Amino acid sequence: MHTEATAAEADVSELELVKRCQNGDTDAFDQLVSRYRTRVFGMIYNMVHNEQDAWDLAQDSFLKAWKSIGRFRGQSSFYTWIYRIVTNVTIDWLRKKQVKGSGAEFNDEVQVREVDPAARTVPKSDALPHQRMEQTEIRGRIDAAIQQLSPEHRAVILMKEMEDMQYHEIADALGCSIGTVMSRLFYARKKLQNLLRDVYENV
Repeated sequence: MHTEATAAEADVSELELVKRCQNGDTDAFDQLVSRYRTRVFGMIYNMVHNEQDAWDLAQDSFLKAWKSIGRFRGQSSFYTWIYRIVTNVTIDWLRKKQVKGSGAEFNDEVQVREVDPAARTVPKSDALPHQRMEQTEIRGRIDAAIQQLSPEHRAVILMKEMEDMQYHEIADALGCSIGTVMSRLFYARKKLQNLLRDVYENV
């Protein structure tokens, strides 16, 4: 099993690897997996907050990607394509687990005039030495608040804030419009700001 791509493997283009996968080359797929598994695991872990579940969902996602590789047409990057699979697998799993997150809050028709596209959800500040314990506590509060969002809202927040993806990349990965992405971000940010009101007031 490959751990990291070698220098020679890194020179092979993503498209070439995908073509080889479509011809049944499992070694080529191993190379693609080795390039993206850390980011894929990180995204899933931020959604589910359990290491074993995250690895299981990553494996499920890559298996689904292998089975579906014949349908990849190269209209987006392989990473964006697999991100859509990962997100769908994880959201489906979360729904089955009936995690916290009220369906009543979910409304993609929200007016997004109030949304500042450049806004960040998580308060940003460089921790001074005497602030480190406080920042660790804040990080825990933020993580707990994110877990209270619906799976769909959690996904867009993590893609925007953790992955720093652009709106069109999130829309592509989720298979929805940019307007839907913005409305989900709007709802997610509003809920987080309510849950973390004291954090925002003190940062």
